[in-house]
Amino acid sequence: MADKDGNKLAKDYGIGTPPPARTFQVKGLAYKDWGMQTRLAKIFQDDGHTIMLAFDHGYIMGPTAGLERLDLVIPTLMQYADCLMATRGALRSCIPANCRKAIALRCTADASVLKDDMSAGILGVDIEDAIRMNADCMAVQCFIGASGEIGSLENLTKAVNLGERYGIPILGVTAVGKEMERTPKYFGLATRLLAETGAHIIKTYYCEDFEKVTSACPVPIVIAGGKKIPERDALEMAYRAISEGAAGVDMGRNVLQAEKPAAMLQAIHMVVHENMKPDKAYKAYQKL
Repeated sequence: MADKDGNKLAKDYGIGTPPPARTFQVKGLAYKDWGMQTRLAKIFQDDGHTIMLAFDHGYIMGPTAGLERLDLVIPTLMQYADCLMATRGALRSCIPANCRKAIALRCTADASVLKDDMSAGILGVDIEDAIRMNADCMAVQCFIGASGEIGSLENLTKAVNLGERYGIPILGVTAVGKEMERTPKYFGLATRLLAETGAHIIKTYYCEDFEKVTSACPVPIVIAGGKKIPERDALEMAYRAISEGAAGVDMGRNVLQAEKPAAMLQAIHMVVHENMKPDKAYKAYQKL
């Protein structure tokens, strides 16, 4: 039975004081359930922005420069990121259990670089394993305009249905094949299609007139870093993307193949979370 001794009558009901307004920093997702919002809030900081460190390249590319020994590299860098994007194999083998960073779990198994047509893939991680991995979102590759478009959208819809059921956001990733344009028209179509299919976050590439892409997408967009470019150029790309409506960056090779990976990730933090201009951030990078 409840202990009745010392139980004081309630009297301070705050009558006349309206409940505080609840706000949520993630674009288009203020209506989601509390469980999903807690995961989104781990990914996106209070300013609505995120820095993802991607090291999932090996699942289609094998070992690449900067990613030969994940167990030696990633633990030294993850303190500077908001979210880690990786496969379950990489997470289990190189990320310590006391990691408190958000996890974007790569959930599709796609064709390797040995194939001419890389647009064939399956949803390789089931929802139970994503829950076991304590994933904060599930990343699904989509090939809009390629021969594998319908199959990849089927993977996305399955993931969205399961994610909604269990409160795990879905990150829809737009892939760019050889025949696809890097234009606002293509990225606007691809990002909007993935969002309307139900993805809660979209990862795509930066392009000219990027504000047209972000404006037409009802959920947050993070940009992919893509292939390695000079550090100053990568910081410029990040700055432009954020200025034009992106909610964050997801960079791998432009961090891991930089001359100073830890310093590069810190410089990206200055751009994304502190709105620092690229020149100033690059100077800071050189001094770190």
